[in-house]
Amino acid sequence: MKTKNNAQGLYEETTVEEGFFVLKFQNETDDIQTFSREINLNFIQFHFCVKGMANFSFNEDAYTLPLREENGLLLYNPQRDLPLKLSVSANSWVLSLLLPITKFHSLFSSEASYISFLSEDNKNRKYYKDSHISPSMSIVLNQLINYNLHPSIKALYFKAKAYELLSLYFNRPAETDVEQCPFLIDEENVVKIKKAKQVIIEKMADPPTLQELADEIQLPINRLKEGFKQIYGDSVFSFLFDYKMEVARQLLATGSHNVNEVGLKVGYSTSSHFIAAFKKKFGTTPKKFVMGLNS
Repeated sequence: MKTKNNAQGLYEETTVEEGFFVLKFQNETDDIQTFSREINLNFIQFHFCVKGMANFSFNEDAYTLPLREENGLLLYNPQRDLPLKLSVSANSWVLSLLLPITKFHSLFSSEASYISFLSEDNKNRKYYKDSHISPSMSIVLNQLINYNLHPSIKALYFKAKAYELLSLYFNRPAETDVEQCPFLIDEENVVKIKKAKQVIIEKMADPPTLQELADEIQLPINRLKEGFKQIYGDSVFSFLFDYKMEVARQLLATGSHNVNEVGLKVGYSTSSHFIAAFKKKFGTTPKKFVMGLNS
């Protein structure tokens, strides 16, 4: 598996196997960020907006397609290349799957009848479809966005989750949309867990206790912990620590803030505690990190 990151950590591309890519766009800034990537006509594209909003531009910006939070977009055109030009709004996340149409066909060779664009009549026609992200898909998308397991299993994990996401996307409407965790079958609980994540992000410099957070989203504390772990793959405060460190890294990378200022912004009252936390996460001090960027 290969992973590519840009300097600001806003874009990550992972090759899960030959010709199959997972793209992550995480714009934690207050500005719109634009990304471009060549994609030829042999690929089918799946795009999912996990948070916020994004816009796709085509034909040299002649027209655009919006992608709103909790919605997905399937794109395929066998007549021409569909290069990716994506504008990701402030504080928005998008995850995309790219794979060759031949590989994709092979996944459904015996059950292609219920997927309309795989029919013989449609195989040479362009196709696009927007759809709502189901609660079960939302879990997998957040697990990919917030991957926090050992690096040695990342290739296996991404491959498994990418195929799981495709399976859920094409799940027949007549079938029950079973969640990985029975507690999360209720979409209302998924919404509450997402609210919990948003609360701790907004209050990262002075986060609530677990009990205060549970009270705010109106869930028992054990269900908060269970649901958060299921959706985001980590405990509440471990997730918050990783989020704070990523914000700190991006603030340092701008060169507009010193170490003390960044530490205060992410909730550390003393620079020594912030430096220790940053080193624990990234294996280097904030000062050395900034020096490395400058060199």
